[in-house]
Formats: sequence, structure tokens, C-alpha cells
Amino acid sequence: MAKPKKQPRWYFSLRSPYSYFAYRDLVERYPDVADAIEWIPFWEPDEVTQKMLDEAEVELPIVPMSRAKNFYILQDLRRLSKLRGFDMTVPVDRDPVWEISHLGYLVAADAGKGREYIDAVYRARWLEGRDITDRAVIGEVAGKLGLDADTVANASDDAELRARGVEALTRSYKDGLFGVPFFVHGFNKFFGVDRLKPFVAAVRGEEPVEGDIDQSWLGEFIELPELVTPGGDGGIAGGCA
Repeated sequence: MAKPKKQPRWYFSLRSPYSYFAYRDLVERYPDVADAIEWIPFWEPDEVTQKMLDEAEVELPIVPMSRAKNFYILQDLRRLSKLRGFDMTVPVDRDPVWEISHLGYLVAADAGKGREYIDAVYRARWLEGRDITDRAVIGEVAGKLGLDADTVANASDDAELRARGVEALTRSYKDGLFGVPFFVHGFNKFFGVDRLKPFVAAVRGEEPVEGDIDQSWLGEFIELPELVTPGGDGGIAGGCA
């Protein structure tokens, strides 16, 4: 019996502005593909998650980011958001715990409201400049979606959700993820927003055509900051692809 094919999937990060660009493209331009693929969260782990990953011998591709790259990204985001017709905020993240928002997504997804949660959290972070590592912010988002605010906001305290989060990060490791957004279709991998169109073609069973690679929309390598830049997010994960 032939081995069943894995569902096409994409790894998104609520922290990543480039994942936000990809998210908007998926739901606004390619809703059929958004519905057909699996959505898997990726984030930079805290000490608890990192210990669990170490025990599983999973090494995520996280490296420090230079000051120069940090400043470039801030300029890049302003350019790309204006080209896309909206103003983007760049919040300051100080000692963030990304499990708070990303494990909260698992709770929302279990309740059938994963996509609504992603949209609301992205909006809070990138359009309203709110701190999505603040449990109160995540609780407020959850409450407006009709979810139990305490359960979602405190998802990072739940051992089972922690284990599921490690499983998601382990899948990214096995899929060869080195940055976000990251798309997988069979043996083919696509990195960055500039590779979204070829991924869409693959999912639809179409042949990619000339011009399908849009170099204006970039992805980002997964990196951690060395500093927090006043007036910008020193916690943006990575630089241009």
C-alpha cells in the first residue's frame, strides 16, 4: 500500500512581520490554499521549552542578530507595509515569552477558532502595537472570540500544551525549517513570502509561471536579537532572505 502523502503545510510565527505578510496573502489572495494546508506555529522557545527540546535532541536554527540587520529590518518593514497599503507598528519586546501567544493558538485551534485567533493576534501586534506576550492582551483577544480568557492566556502553564508545542517545533526541525514563513509541499520547500506563489501553484497542482517569484516580499531567517532598539522591535526574528 502506498504511503499516504502529508498535507501541505506552512509554519507561521505570530512574532514575525514577514509571516504576517504571508498570512495576509494567503487569506486575501489565495483563500482556497489557506483552507487546504496545515497551519503550524513556530516561535523562539523559553527556558522550559528549550530544555524539553534539548532532551529530544532538537536544535532549532536560532542565532544572534546584528545591530545593522536589526536597523535594516525596521526600514524594510516600513517600505513593505506602505507598498501593501497599510501602516505597520513595530512594538518593543522586552524579555518576551512567546509561548504565551503561540500555545494560546493551540487552545483556539482546538475550539475551531485558530484562524480568527491568528488574525486578532496579528492585528494586535502589527497594527495596534500591543504586547502579545502579555497574558492580559491574549486573554482579551480570547474573550472577544468567545473563548475562555484564562485558559488561553495561561496556556503556557499547561504541561500537555507545552508538550504539543514541543511537538510542533520538532516538526519544524524535521522539515528543515531555517526561517519563516516556511512552506512545505511533499519534498519541496519554499522559504519567504517571495516563494508563496510557487507554493500556491504546487498546492493547486499547477505549473509555476514566469514572474511567480515576487522579490519584493521577503522572508526572514530565524534569529534572536542582541539588543532592543528604542522605537523598534529588537525582537524581530531575523533578516531578509
